[in-house]
Amino acid sequence: MSPRDAEAFAAQRVDADEARLIVGDKATGRRTNLSLGAVFREYWKHPSPYLLSTCLVAAITGRVLAGRDGGGSWWEFAIPLGLLAILPVVEWLVHVFILHWRPRKVAGLTLDPLLARKHRAHHANPREIPLVFIPWQAQLWLAPAYTALAWATTPNPTAMFSLLIGIYTLMSGYEWTHYLLHSDYRPKSAYYRKIWRNHRLHHYKSEHYWFTVTSAGTADRLFGTAPEPSSVPTSPTVQRLHDLGR
Repeated sequence: MSPRDAEAFAAQRVDADEARLIVGDKATGRRTNLSLGAVFREYWKHPSPYLLSTCLVAAITGRVLAGRDGGGSWWEFAIPLGLLAILPVVEWLVHVFILHWRPRKVAGLTLDPLLARKHRAHHANPREIPLVFIPWQAQLWLAPAYTALAWATTPNPTAMFSLLIGIYTLMSGYEWTHYLLHSDYRPKSAYYRKIWRNHRLHHYKSEHYWFTVTSAGTADRLFGTAPEPSSVPTSPTVQRLHDLGR
């Protein structure tokens, strides 16, 4: 695909997505600017929200039981606030170094993790809703990994469960936001529209920029990946990460 063809393709895809949200799909006559309630009901038809909610409820239950004899301390309130403060940077790092991992050979073995493979499929078809979610297979090993991390980095059980509550609350927020960005919900607020637009630029303009998901380019500005869109040439591999095909 030539640079000119790639530029035209990106413009067409972004415009088509936005038009579909506003007036619907002319080819089918189906209106797709769904209400928030409609996309919320669709959200719960997928396994990831249930897995995250189960872990969150378990963490809350653990925190209540661990603190029933007066355990815990006021400083534990700083844990979720600290996680919220670093969330944009964590999102950026995970997106760049894990989700956009390029397969490579080490000692004759190809290292190509599930999360990277699923994310390439997500870029190939951004409107395929099941590909939007964190793979359930990954969540099965992330849960014990987060528990081990919380146990190793906190001084007592109440702090451990407070950390897990923060982790799963933010993961649930990320999962909902990312799903909403790819759903047929039309953005209402200017702030959400900015996040929505940035994410479409990442999917249809260039996979090398606009990595944050739940905020409007916070960490992208920090790391220099939030350029003026008109200054960025459209990437011919925006839907074929690393030019590996679909």
